[in-house]
Amino acid sequence: MRTSPEFQNYATPYSVVVSRRARTVRLTVQRDGRVVLTVPRGVSREYAERFAQARAQWIADKVAYFRRLPKPLLRSANKRDYHRYKDAALALARERLAFFNATYGFAFRSITIRNQKTRWGSCSKKGNLSFSYRIALLPPRYVDYIIVHELCHLKEMNHSRAFWALVAQTIPDYRDIRKKIKHS
Repeated sequence: MRTSPEFQNYATPYSVVVSRRARTVRLTVQRDGRVVLTVPRGVSREYAERFAQARAQWIADKVAYFRRLPKPLLRSANKRDYHRYKDAALALARERLAFFNATYGFAFRSITIRNQKTRWGSCSKKGNLSFSYRIALLPPRYVDYIIVHELCHLKEMNHSRAFWALVAQTIPDYRDIRKKIKHS
């Protein structure tokens, strides 16, 4: 994969990445506003520029959309931070699970901390709970929501009304917290 210097697409700069694995031309706008045009080998620079210019309005709309979103709670995950915070995250998860499970009384098997990039937590059918190390970096109210969310999956392995009613028993403002976490 090779990256060429940034080009100008009217007011929005973008990078062109030439990829051996790409089969089609693809245009993406990242959450941080970066625009990347991925092209297969053999596609001319002129074609790539015309492709991006033809989608200038779409690019501008997506960049504007991402600018309107609230800033993420945390920066992206990395291995160094994972090793630094995983023990604190495990202690926090154990403490908050014990606190909330006094109300719910659900049985679970194990708690693990992972370097998950797209999920805050998960619950397996066997009753294993897994959390991202990044919970150690969140405000306490968000941590509580994530812990309760996964804890309630031990009884309801879905997002039904019954599930949300369980969550609401201890986190009545879960909707607001959920919106904020979703945009992180």
